[in-house]
Formats: sequence, structure tokens, C-alpha cells
Amino acid sequence: MHLAAERYKIDLKLPFEDLPVKHQHLLVYGPPKNEAPRTGFHGILSYLRDSIDEARSEGYREYMMNFMSATPCPVCRGKRLRPESLAVKIGGLSIADFTSLPLNRALSAAINLSFTAREALVAERIRREVVERLEFLCAVGLNYLSLDRNAATLSGGEGQRIRLATQIGSRLRGVLYVLDEPSIGLHQRDNGRLIQALERLRDLGNTVLVVEHDEDTIRHADYVVDLGPGAGRLGGCVVAEGTPAQIMATPESLTGRYLSGAATMLQRTKPRTLTGKWLVVSGAREHNLHDLTIRIPLGVMTVVTGVSGSGKSTLINDILYRSLAKTIYGSREEPGAHDAVKGAEQIDKVVRIDQSPIGRTPRSNPATYTQVFSPIRDLFAMLPESRERGYKAGRFSFNVSGGRCEACQGDGQRRIEMNFMPDVYVQCEVCNGRRYNQETLAVKFHGHSIADILDLTIEDALPVLADVPQVRQKLQTLVDVGLGYVRLGQSATTLSGGEAQRMKLARELSKRQTGRTLYLLDEPTTGLHFDDVRKLLEVLHRLADLGNSVIIIEHNLDVIRNADWVLDLGPEGGEDGGRIVGEGRPAKIAATPGSYTGQFLMRYYTGSDGRLVKAEPEEDVLSVATEIGSVPNTPSLQSAGSDSPAAKRPKKRSAKEKTSKGAAPWKKKTGRP
Repeated sequence: MHLAAERYKIDLKLPFEDLPVKHQHLLVYGPPKNEAPRTGFHGILSYLRDSIDEARSEGYREYMMNFMSATPCPVCRGKRLRPESLAVKIGGLSIADFTSLPLNRALSAAINLSFTAREALVAERIRREVVERLEFLCAVGLNYLSLDRNAATLSGGEGQRIRLATQIGSRLRGVLYVLDEPSIGLHQRDNGRLIQALERLRDLGNTVLVVEHDEDTIRHADYVVDLGPGAGRLGGCVVAEGTPAQIMATPESLTGRYLSGAATMLQRTKPRTLTGKWLVVSGAREHNLHDLTIRIPLGVMTVVTGVSGSGKSTLINDILYRSLAKTIYGSREEPGAHDAVKGAEQIDKVVRIDQSPIGRTPRSNPATYTQVFSPIRDLFAMLPESRERGYKAGRFSFNVSGGRCEACQGDGQRRIEMNFMPDVYVQCEVCNGRRYNQETLAVKFHGHSIADILDLTIEDALPVLADVPQVRQKLQTLVDVGLGYVRLGQSATTLSGGEAQRMKLARELSKRQTGRTLYLLDEPTTGLHFDDVRKLLEVLHRLADLGNSVIIIEHNLDVIRNADWVLDLGPEGGEDGGRIVGEGRPAKIAATPGSYTGQFLMRYYTGSDGRLVKAEPEEDVLSVATEIGSVPNTPSLQSAGSDSPAAKRPKKRSAKEKTSKGAAPWKKKTGRP
């Protein structure tokens, strides 16, 4: 670069933005192609491109990818094919036009195709195959996706349902199908379609084994095996097995107790009072959002719900979070298309808590992630044995040489490279998986070496380290979120998504609270049992009680009815979604016509006589309406199919009008079956 700067008289001491445009272009793209590159400099972009292609480190490649963004090809405009290929059309649609349609519209287009008698001889069988496969995809709740959707953008649940649709279409018999939580990301309405698809597989003569926590799926099962009674070392036993009715009749089964109503979910008697402070997102139009203007109250717990594909993640993750991160932290990620986000000055921190791993290497563990490992190492360095031998805190780290086992570099296991096969990991034969050398393991606290401490579960480590305030507080928080069974030194790569998410929640709870933090969670109940959901709700309520704002994207009805405010998107997924169906208290959503969420939520607000039960005092509803109407400089609320303001006081309806026609007769007034 210096040789090129001398040749073209570029002053490298000047900031880039102060250089002439010609010099900027030379530095970024290199000299013109028709000019001999005597200096060997081909431009910064060329250098970066070569370094990414030649990078051996996956971490470096991921780091560089943060500075890159995908843009549509200017030649084909994202259609991937040449004009000659796109010129071939059937029913007025090219292959790119057809694959870009949502699956429900693609199905209609395929059904409505008409052919001449000669064309039908060739095309009719192909059309029938296309229609059949599209029907399978729509049957498992994927009607909002398009055929050209990038596979990398699909959620785990969507990918699993695509594979399920493929298996349904194969019509195989005598096959054992194993599914791990196929209901991930599904609304209750779409969940019914999934259950029907699983029953079709069974009726074909197959065996369907499903690992699931969803209540409806358990109730529709022919046979249930309930493991427990607890988690981690407290589990691993068959607590109950049999039909759902037999599970409910087993007192030792925690699952059965929740199904029968003997154990109930946390339910606050009254939602929190709104503070009058709001976040306002105006003109949201990314993907399938229809120029939305939404308001989210601060200082309370808000749940964003709606059928799958209705635009929840786009609104909260792609627009709201990225916009706030850009405003507060100066993030380089561009938010989705919208006009403005108002109210950001009322929060001082935004935290997105997702289910991504807390670490990508076996060296990461709960002790390092929650930052309790440093005070634990300091504690061991203060012991008399350590002082006598001159050991410092670094001696008790398995990441640096000195106290660790050098045979395995502190991993506790050794990697054996296999030709033409995946690498194999075996326990280190020198330290037997304990990571440290014998001299370090000789230092003990209450009879526990540093390796023994890391091998303890969080629940067992709590009394041992109770005299260390920093450690005690964080470990107690981990126990409170239901992670007491996890070992302190357990590899982060072995933690599930739900465990990783609760680990992040515990870390945030242990920090000093300002009361002005916004927490964003995307389906935190994924992979959680009824009892784990109860513990999660307690943690979320603790965050909101401290004055923070909590926004949750969720389909779980227990979480929705515990919210202080609900924003329901829909009414459908894909092109038919992206609108506000209803917003307000959970009881108001339950009474909202056209809301699929409300139809399922109604069971919790319906008495034994089938009438709607008031979940909150009337004056609280009026105060909400007053607060909504008093927000200055805010666009009026929208509802599906109507442009009229929602700030007006709703007209009172008779008890007869409020009756839920679809309420299940076996549901009790408590909200549990």
C-alpha cells in the first residue's frame, strides 16, 4: 500500500473521508485494470477477499463476515437465472415468479393451471406431483414460506417440518420416525395441523416417537413416557408411562399434575399499571409488515404473539432491536424498513436474550460465562497452601500454562484426528479429565480441589461457596432460574438452547439494575417443561418488577396470559399477515373477534357457565384507555381490516356477546384442564 501511495501521491496521514474521491477509489478498488500494477497493490477489497478465501480459522472468517452484507444481484435482480430461462412461462409465471410465491398461493396457482389435451399428456402428472407436495407443506403450517426461501433463514422448527412434509409424501410404511420438539415456533392454531400430520404418519402404519412438552401434543398421544422426577442427576428415571389419562392419574408425575390441574401455572391476580411511557415504531414495512405503527408500554412485560409467519420476529428483532442498538450502541447492523422509533431516550440499555450458545468451544462453561470462575480462583489463591507455594490466581486457570495439565492443554480430553472420518475425543489419560496437574489439585477448599468445584452441580456448589458473596449471589440466581442441576464446569457446547437462554437471563439478573433496561426474548419457552416455564415466568416478573421493560415473542398461552400487555399480529402468515389484530390486556385479546390467539386464550377467561370472566377491575381497563389516549405525538392504533383509531373507549358488550363458543367444556375456571 505504501508503494502505491508513493506512486499515486496519496497522503496516508489524512483521514480516509478527507482524501479526494479518486484516491479513495484507488485505495479501495486498486489501480485501473489497464494499468500495470507495478506496486503489487490490488486494492483493500481484493486483499480482504483473498484473506477470507484463504483463512484457515473459522473464527476469523466469521469476524470478517460481520463487515459484509448480502445484496441482490444487479443483473438478474435476485432471480438467479438468465433472461432466456426466465422467458419460459406457464400460466403467465416464470419459474422464478412461481418459486417466489408463498406456498398457499403457489398451491392455488398450480391447481388452476390448464393445459390442452396434448400438453396434459406430459404436464398433468408433473402438476399432480407439485400440487401434492405443496399440500403437504401447507398441512404442516408452512403456507407462509416461499420455495425460493434461503435455507439459512429457516428456523429449526421450520426445517424439521419441511423434512416431515417430505416423509408424509413418501408414503413409507413400517418406519420409526423420531422428532425432537416439532412444535418449535408454532402457534396453537398451526400446532393442530402438525398433530394431524403426525397422526397421518401413524395411520400409514409407522411408529412416531416425539420428544415434546406441548400440552396438546401430549394429550393427543397414544402412549406417553414421562421421565424425571427432576433434571440432571435428579432425573433419568421413568416416573410414569401409559395413556395421557394414566399419566394424569400418577401423583409422582409432575407432567401429569400439570395436565390434570393439580399443579397450576403462576398467574398474577392483576396486571401491572401502565407507566405512561411508550416505545413507538412507525411505518414498519419490512418483509410482510403492512406499514405498521405500533406502541409498546415501558416498565411492564409485553408479549408479541400471532400465527407463524405473521411478522413478529421481523418487527421486534429486525426493526426494533437493530434500531435501538444503532441508537444506543452505534451498531453497524441496519434495521429493517421503517420510518422512526420514538422513546429510545427512556431506556439506557437494550439486551436481546436468544437461544444461541453461550460459548462455541469446550473451554466455555457456566462458571466462566457467569464470571464466578475469577473469584473462585482468587479464593484458591488466598488459601494457606497456595501462599506457601507461591501460587497466584492464574495457577488455577485451565486456559494458561502453569497449573493445567499440559498433556491435554487443560481441555480434559484429547482430540484424535481420523482420516476420512470426524475427529474423535477421548479422555486425557494423564489427568483423567480433571484438567489440572497434581500440584494444583493438592490445594483444597473444604476438601474440594478446583477440579472438584467445577465438577459440582450449581445447587451443590452453593453451600460450599456460600461465604463468597459475589459467587453466592450468582449461583443463587442460577438456581432460581431452574439450572441448579447443571455442573459449574459443564461444557457450553452440551447445553441446550433453553438452558443457554436461562443462563443469559441469570447473568443479567445478577448485574446491578438501573430499572431502564429493555429485554427482548424470542420464544424463551422452547424446550421447557411446564414447571420450567413457571420458573421462567418468575424470573421475567422479577425483571419487570425492578422497573425494566420485557418484550417477549411467544406462542405459549401461559406466558401470554401473564403479560401486562399483548400485541397480536396477523391475521394470517406471510402476505396475509403483518397487521395488528388486537392489542391490550390479555383479557381484551381473548375477547377480540378474528384473533386466533384470542380464541385459544379464551379458555382461561371463561367460567363453567361458558361466559367471559372479568380478569381485572373495570377501572383498570379505563385507566389503560386513558393512558393510551394521552400519549402525545403518537399515531392512532391500527387493527386488522380497519383504519379507525383504537384509542376510543370500547363499547360495552353484553355477557351474551362475550360468551366463548369454542371453549373446551373440560377446562376448569382456573385455566387448567
